[in-house]
Amino acid sequence: MLKVSQVRKSFVSHGETVIAVNNASFTASPGEVIAIVGPSGSGKSTLLALLGLLERPDAGTIELADSSYNSLSSREEAAHRASKVGFVFQGFNLIPNLTAKQNVMLSLEFAQWPAIDREARAVDMLESVGLTGDKQNRRPSHLSGGEQQRVAIARAFAPQPRLILADEPTGALDRKTGTTIINLLREAASAQGAIVLIVTHDEQVAARADRQLRIEDGVLSETARA
Repeated sequence: MLKVSQVRKSFVSHGETVIAVNNASFTASPGEVIAIVGPSGSGKSTLLALLGLLERPDAGTIELADSSYNSLSSREEAAHRASKVGFVFQGFNLIPNLTAKQNVMLSLEFAQWPAIDREARAVDMLESVGLTGDKQNRRPSHLSGGEQQRVAIARAFAPQPRLILADEPTGALDRKTGTTIINLLREAASAQGAIVLIVTHDEQVAARADRQLRIEDGVLSETARA
């Protein structure tokens, strides 16, 4: 379970205080896929940064799987982020000099999985997202955009996190490939019982989520059910 309660985050820009997230509250259950929509500059990325332990809130609480973010030390934050939170980005963010399999194995190393289990887990995850055979041993530059995003999804889910944060995961892909990627996210969420939050400007992507949350001027509200 993810529980966000009265979370607030502000920044100072050009001498003025900007409230990026204003008393946001919501809950999410394992296996649920939630789209976060809103105009540019509305606070979507800041909210993801807070949920991913990349920023600390000024006020409020975030709890994931009975662990309160507020009580974590800096070292505990890093361990929590590596093992309990997965990230999927628009730009894939794969390490270019590593193969697809090595990229996935690296996430398992960060999560402190036993070395003996990492390769088999990476292979299983890549196969689950449809990247098989020799493609697992190719570097990102020798994979299509859709294949790279499959690797990114396998990397995110490999350590069996409780929460996946996907920031415009279909933004660099064509419509057909984007639909495939959203389907893979939904399937992986269901299979592993992970919560998936997708930031998107694409109405068709948002419509495939279980719920939609809208953020505007830092204010979060539930808008519709898919």
